[in-house]
Amino acid sequence: MGGAAAAPRGQRPAGPPVPEAEESRSPRGEARIEDALADPVVAAVRDTGGYGGAVYLRSRDRRSLVLCVMSGVPRSLLKPWWRIPVSGALPMCEAFRSGETQYLPDDRATMLRFPQFTAALPYSFAHAYQPVRVGGETVGVLAVLHSSSREPAGEAEVREGLRRAGEEMEERLAAYAHGLPGRTDADAVAYGIEYDDQPVSVRLPAPRAEAVAVGMVEWDLAGGRWTGDDDALELLGVSRDEFDGTLAAVEERVSPDDLYELRAARRDAEETGQVRGRHFRVLDASQDDSEAVRYRPVELWGHVVRTGTSGRLLVGALVDVAGGVTAAEAAERLPDGLFSLDQDGRVIYANRRCQDLLGCDLERLLGHYPWRVLPWLRDPAYEDRYRAAMLTQQPVSYLVRDPDGVWLGFVLYPGVHGLTGRVFPTAAPAGAEPGRALPPSSEPAAGPTGLVTTARAGALYHVVQMASVLTESVTVRDVCRAVSEQLLPAFGAQEVALYTVRDGRMYLLWEDGYPQHFLDPFEGVSLEADLPGVHALTTRLPLFFKSPEELVGAYPRLALDPMMSWAFLPLIASGHPVGSCILGWSTPHHFTAEERSALTALAGLTAQAMERARLYDAESAVARGLQEGLLPHRLPAIDRLRITARYLPGTKGMDIGGDWYDVIRTGRGVALVIGDVEGHSVGAAAVMGQLRSAVHSFAASGRPPHEVVTHTNQLLAELETDVFATCCYIELDPATGHALAVRAGHPPPLLRHPDGSAEPLELPGGVLLGVQPDADYPVTELTLEPGSVLALYTDGLVEVPGSDIAAGIETVRTCLAVSRTDSMEELADRMLGAARRAEDRPDDVALLLTAYDPADAS
Repeated sequence: MGGAAAAPRGQRPAGPPVPEAEESRSPRGEARIEDALADPVVAAVRDTGGYGGAVYLRSRDRRSLVLCVMSGVPRSLLKPWWRIPVSGALPMCEAFRSGETQYLPDDRATMLRFPQFTAALPYSFAHAYQPVRVGGETVGVLAVLHSSSREPAGEAEVREGLRRAGEEMEERLAAYAHGLPGRTDADAVAYGIEYDDQPVSVRLPAPRAEAVAVGMVEWDLAGGRWTGDDDALELLGVSRDEFDGTLAAVEERVSPDDLYELRAARRDAEETGQVRGRHFRVLDASQDDSEAVRYRPVELWGHVVRTGTSGRLLVGALVDVAGGVTAAEAAERLPDGLFSLDQDGRVIYANRRCQDLLGCDLERLLGHYPWRVLPWLRDPAYEDRYRAAMLTQQPVSYLVRDPDGVWLGFVLYPGVHGLTGRVFPTAAPAGAEPGRALPPSSEPAAGPTGLVTTARAGALYHVVQMASVLTESVTVRDVCRAVSEQLLPAFGAQEVALYTVRDGRMYLLWEDGYPQHFLDPFEGVSLEADLPGVHALTTRLPLFFKSPEELVGAYPRLALDPMMSWAFLPLIASGHPVGSCILGWSTPHHFTAEERSALTALAGLTAQAMERARLYDAESAVARGLQEGLLPHRLPAIDRLRITARYLPGTKGMDIGGDWYDVIRTGRGVALVIGDVEGHSVGAAAVMGQLRSAVHSFAASGRPPHEVVTHTNQLLAELETDVFATCCYIELDPATGHALAVRAGHPPPLLRHPDGSAEPLELPGGVLLGVQPDADYPVTELTLEPGSVLALYTDGLVEVPGSDIAAGIETVRTCLAVSRTDSMEELADRMLGAARRAEDRPDDVALLLTAYDPADAS
């Protein structure tokens, strides 16, 4: 219920490195892992015809995939996905877990396979993911993004481009790993391929622009002499041999219409001591003699320096402005507002008309997100339009009503290096609402209308992902595991503790990442204790502390562990206090408003799932107790036989099943019985109890095997329960090893011979019990040799969803054959283990083992 012990000042606690401003900076000259990835990412984007790429690498604790390198997509847009759980329902996670390429050509394919991903990013784009391997071990995932509106690259071309990039990454990462300090020859090739830092952006190559020509000049203001370097003379269109250095020679190269500007530049220099961008045109030296006179725009910049006692010299530059400045001038003449955003969405240019329409000058806009500067653009719907344009690489349009009631149309034209926008006044179409896309008739370039999300994409994804995982969680342990696996990597935390309330006290349900025994003193604390985890629950308000100083200031006597930031979240379900969730970060962590909201919402989902799981656990315990009460409490001791049994409930679903077994003394020996009533319910367990009692009564009365099964079949049919059952009944004479076997729709028993070979006994049998009241069940005679082992089991032991039951039987048969142990208990455990791990069982399992040993007589 506490926090984290403050590490000694100046000492960094254990855990992932701090953000890029601190330890993540490598010493000068040291190799960095992103250097091995940058070129292959750019090559993958180029070779597959994409507009963006990224590489995720596994984290140090192997719980997360961490974004290492990205290109063509703004970092800010993907910030919620900088760190994602390996177990997440995302295509990059699936590629990492499966080791297979994931190709999603459009939003429909994404929706079918990864609906949670689509819910968080409801935009139409194509994407593909390639596992990155080093030394045969998967260490990360390469992703490329494509516009789904343009002619897409073929799947084969995309896969081939990804394969080549993946191979190049493997070579580069292997070389990087071999050069790591402290590496030994015994280390695996993938040693050190991990990442816990912030992502590094790599720019895609831009179309080559014509370089701006600049020439250095000196102008003697008193004598009128000009000197210039070769670049300046080239801009003037004269050679050094032709130029005599006089002002008259310069004026000959200037357009007659602009001579005033040149002379005004001299006046500026004399009056102010500087010239700031005097604009004039000069003859273009590249034109042919046959062409009409052509001019090129230049600007003069400079400042005055004194020479000698009274001399004044203008030192400056002649700049070719045929590109940028003239383009800006052209933009200023347009009737529409034009603006440009950098790749991250910040304003880098806006013409005067745009400033007028937005009611905001350029100085306030530059370097800022427009939806944060202008209050009437702060609806998340407008930021979502920018996100849609950048992620789909398609033009997007929408309407906005300004504070004066004027409707403005916005059109965004995206590119990999930023976005150009147009804004213009428009009449509102019928039914128009702010944030909606313009109809195509109003703007031919309009792109997809998409969904307008009013929540941040990252927060939405985490909530949707957690809701999905918790929906599949059945027990309290399932819920705790899901919270640990999702919250820690999603928010970059290193510790989690989940507490529940019982009888007015707090008890630990789950912890991960804490020092051993650190939480012991907090077990069973009262709800009146002065602890942040208790206060979060009793006040029903989350508590966030971004430093040890903040936490100690609020709780001076609190024992701390080596964390640097904490979140204490109340678990409240339907107004009922359930417990607390505590998260810890090993580095200073700033909690944004978005992150606080997401964590609070996730705590609510966790509380609801916890309450549902606690109810399930309580009901399941009652149901299991009922079922176990219907099974034999102990098996009879039989001379010459060693008998053991196992019953394991299924882990999927809440209802109890109908598996049973029994060992019954008869007048001729002993009956070994196993059966299975279909279904998982209290009704199935009740029918199982009736059948077991009937079989026990018929067998104890001395009836032969075929009559026992026949009468049981008739009884089940008369019960009219609409359920069926299977059964295998074997009556064995311990004195001779002679046996009579009857099978009713049940899996075949297994027999291990004294020499160690094992086989399924394909006994002729009849239909399931309860199907045909007059069904006949044949009897098969067997003789067990001394040292034989007979195994009866229900189908839960051998059935695996999606696999043939014969494969399951063969697995168990092999285990029976190779397990040369004299302990029947150990043999039973091995057979259960060979079938499947206990936590993966979808069905109940009953197993009855009998070893025939004539020498074992009491």
